[in-house]
Amino acid sequence: MSTNGIRKLLVELQHVQDRFATEFGVTDIFSNSKIFEILIADHLGLTLIPGHSGSRDAKDSAGNEIEIKHFKETSSNHSWTFNDFSDNTIEKLRTRVASVVFAHVDDLAEIPVVDWYFQVPGKEVSQYLKSATKAIANMRKMINISARQIETKMHHAQLSKRSRVNPYSRLLSEVFRIIRELEAISGVSNLLTSSKLWELVVAIELDHKVNSEQGGRAGAYDAEDRSGGSYEYKVIKLGQSAWNFQDISDAVLKKYRDREGIVLAVVDKSRLKTKTIYFVDPDRLVPHLKNKLEARRQRLQANGEELRRNQVSLSASELRLLGAKSVFSA
Repeated sequence: MSTNGIRKLLVELQHVQDRFATEFGVTDIFSNSKIFEILIADHLGLTLIPGHSGSRDAKDSAGNEIEIKHFKETSSNHSWTFNDFSDNTIEKLRTRVASVVFAHVDDLAEIPVVDWYFQVPGKEVSQYLKSATKAIANMRKMINISARQIETKMHHAQLSKRSRVNPYSRLLSEVFRIIRELEAISGVSNLLTSSKLWELVVAIELDHKVNSEQGGRAGAYDAEDRSGGSYEYKVIKLGQSAWNFQDISDAVLKKYRDREGIVLAVVDKSRLKTKTIYFVDPDRLVPHLKNKLEARRQRLQANGEELRRNQVSLSASELRLLGAKSVFSA
């Protein structure tokens, strides 16, 4: 792995991201699958709404707000997920979202493409969620919608038409070219999946090799050192002060204990550079996470509420308590 070569390509990637910001007002294009939202918006001739907050991702030529959902061919889950089907979400779909685009991205192609999609009025999606979620009892209020459900329950057919107006194509081509070169030189595939790109940005400062796999036994760790020691990575952007640990279970905690260390990093996502890195001993972190989760559960119960998701955050102020070791600072 050529660290200098990776750094050079990351600078190129940063320059393309800067051009997205300058020309379209869109920043941080590599977090939260934003790059694939851009790809879908380009395919449909939509204009992106800058930022990640809220559910409305783009506008059509008439100014109507559009929500974009997607999954990739390489995704383990071939359906579209609503992570929160609360009454508020359902009402917003009914009153504020003109339509929801459910897109499939072929990311096995040399340059990823949107090969088919559905476009369903927000009111219809709202009504479907309202009826389909009545029997769902999971505390996370999460639901997956499949292509078959859209076809048989909402009665919409697949579409493939591409708009003649593609405002982002030129810069997208640059992004995907650089990503392919990065994957080749680093030996890490699927860099646009989950947090792989940010893990690579951190790993080059530690002389680690990022694990290309995502999920399952093969993807149980994020990176390894030259001796084969494996690590769990948690990465936040500059300006944030806490790392999130989600879906905590006995199995997840055991996975943490099996790691050589837990890497907590802060990355400047505008510059694609690492600012700080800490190592935390799993044997100190795991009991701390368990205690925090139980304390959170008890606080909610005291207020007559239930814990919807097994997650806790670890603030920078807790690092000294855990004996965290600073291993990099820029």
